[in-house]
Amino acid sequence: MRIQFGKARSMQAPNVPARSPRSARTFTLIVCAVATTLLAGISAASQQDTDSRARAVVSRMTLDEKVEQMHGIHDKDRYRLVPGIPRLGIPDFDVTNGPAGAGPGGAGTQKPATALPSPIALAATWDIQLARQYGEVAGAESLDIGNSLLEAPTINIARLPQNGRTFEGYGEDPYLTGQLSAFNIQGIQSKGELANVKHFAANSQETDRFVVNEIIDERALREIYLPAFETSIKVGHSASVMCAYPRVNDVYDCENDFFLRQVLRKEWGFQGFVTSDFGATHSTAGSLQAGLDLEMPTGLYYGDPLKAAVEAGEIPVSLVDEALVRRYRAMMQFGLFDHAPIPQPLPAQQDGQIARRIAEAGIVLLKNTGGILPLDTSHLKSIAVIGPYAKEANTGGGGSSHVTPLYTVAPGEGIKNRAGSTISVSFADGSDLTQASALARSADVAIVMVGDVASEGRDHPLTLDGNQDALVNAVAAANPRTIVVLKSGSPMLLPWVGVVPALLEAWYPGEEDGNAVAAILFGDVNPSGKLPITFPKNLNDTPAHTPAQWPGVDQVARYTEGIFVGYRYYDAQNIEPLFPFGFGLSYTTFTYKNLRVAPTAIALKENSPRTIGVEFDVTNSGTVAGAEIAELYVGLPGTADVPEPPKQLKGFAKADLKPGETKHVTFSLDARDFSYWNVTTHAWAILPGSVKIMVGGSSRDLPLETTIRIR
Repeated sequence: MRIQFGKARSMQAPNVPARSPRSARTFTLIVCAVATTLLAGISAASQQDTDSRARAVVSRMTLDEKVEQMHGIHDKDRYRLVPGIPRLGIPDFDVTNGPAGAGPGGAGTQKPATALPSPIALAATWDIQLARQYGEVAGAESLDIGNSLLEAPTINIARLPQNGRTFEGYGEDPYLTGQLSAFNIQGIQSKGELANVKHFAANSQETDRFVVNEIIDERALREIYLPAFETSIKVGHSASVMCAYPRVNDVYDCENDFFLRQVLRKEWGFQGFVTSDFGATHSTAGSLQAGLDLEMPTGLYYGDPLKAAVEAGEIPVSLVDEALVRRYRAMMQFGLFDHAPIPQPLPAQQDGQIARRIAEAGIVLLKNTGGILPLDTSHLKSIAVIGPYAKEANTGGGGSSHVTPLYTVAPGEGIKNRAGSTISVSFADGSDLTQASALARSADVAIVMVGDVASEGRDHPLTLDGNQDALVNAVAAANPRTIVVLKSGSPMLLPWVGVVPALLEAWYPGEEDGNAVAAILFGDVNPSGKLPITFPKNLNDTPAHTPAQWPGVDQVARYTEGIFVGYRYYDAQNIEPLFPFGFGLSYTTFTYKNLRVAPTAIALKENSPRTIGVEFDVTNSGTVAGAEIAELYVGLPGTADVPEPPKQLKGFAKADLKPGETKHVTFSLDARDFSYWNVTTHAWAILPGSVKIMVGGSSRDLPLETTIRIR
């Protein structure tokens, strides 16, 4: 079998038909080769029809009606809503939050929905098929709750692990983030729901998020912070974009002409509409002229001030008209004008099983000394489950992404059900170290569950709070067969990692927490997750470790690390991480062989259509069936003026392999993969010279390597 995973080809937004019965909803695994077929594009004629129709609706509106449609409302009964205009057939426009599933939205209430694993857990799957399924569940449920737009996905690069919203995103790499985002968006919009990719751009910290001024050089913007948004528009075809809170280079994002008009619309050809983050609007004329189409949650600037500015001739009404046309056109293309969402029951068990599969695939096995995992029930009589995160399911982080779950599976429940009636399972919350130690000592195996609950609105330290570090040390001292399950939204400092034989990173597993973690512990599922973000050994090892970089001085944060974010920084500085980007163990082993790259010398310009093929074999050299994420990195030539990191991710593929089975993997690299952003010409450019092609199972384990020459 040949797995082809290269650049996802450009796809059009789906031509969504009238709403089909919910019971007929199915989820299909796809690969890149068939994704375009499944997402048939809207024809030019159809786009023209919706544009004409949207303009006809706007032409019939009074100025008061136009202004009312330019912002949301917030009163005691209604929130995240733009009320419709019945006389013109304009429906209500309900919005829900959604990076982790349908969250707060609609008429101001939080309705239960499937609490999917945190997006960082999805990122750890490195699986575009699961990213699409994730979007399908979130999009369909949002629609079934009665919403038109799902505020998802969150794709800000994890510049620093302390960011309170790291759990909402896809990690530190722009290529991985862009691919997962594009397919998540396709999943959302395949159900007739509008996606809202966010937060544009460089929403990298929660400290001072409303006012911070981020000083970012042009190359870092183009190579690190903008590419995932570009992929979300060009490949995912997101119907909408949310502009962010911060200032970037002195200009607030929601009135940033460079971001919204020049890059988003002119360069990337974005045809959708832009919404503000809640309270991120800072002007009337400046925001409208830059390209902000909808102010949320209220009309502080797009209400009475907008009407007054139009009447005074300070703002042409044509700008208001275009903003409305862009939103109505998208709603019409997705059928939301003619078929307003009708609330209906959610398929809790069906969607819950998808949530479970994603959680299982996202769990990362970080350590397994002596093969202590998977647990063998035939050799166990007792298990001690200990810790503050062992009692209840960790369904997600705090803030606007929080989902009220339809149901939950507690960790203890999942382990007890899987262990069976012949094995005694006992519990302690770990608050009493003496009690926890005694319980661990009396059991054959001790499982300690520790973690955090990160939240929007605050950044956080990388240390586990309370007595959790002491708890792990105490339990490990009492029982040499101690397994730690870490449930965190980002990397944490783990001072006890050397004394425990086994460690799993489960992130926030969602509502199926107990079942998913148990499936990995007992080997029903072979772990295949890989880290989408680097785990540091020490706080000072992180790329943004000075106060000037984070949280900033006098509300100014300077991105002096430039393009050296995440593993790019660790590699360039020769810093050994605790666990590297792309790392993850398995209950089996994999072997890489037969790397071939063609051509080995090529003349490329930045817009060249020529490609370079990379192919190799991956073999399951162990005794257990499993899945391996094959990772492709490119090492570009650099100069003193154009420094380059030793490697950059440019491709990945997931291969399911039986023991002894080999699969052939093929990638295709294009000119963009070998380009850097030239700050003099303000364009992509290619440096000639030797380029390394590296393949393997993590950023620090690349057994296959060769060199090609770019002319």
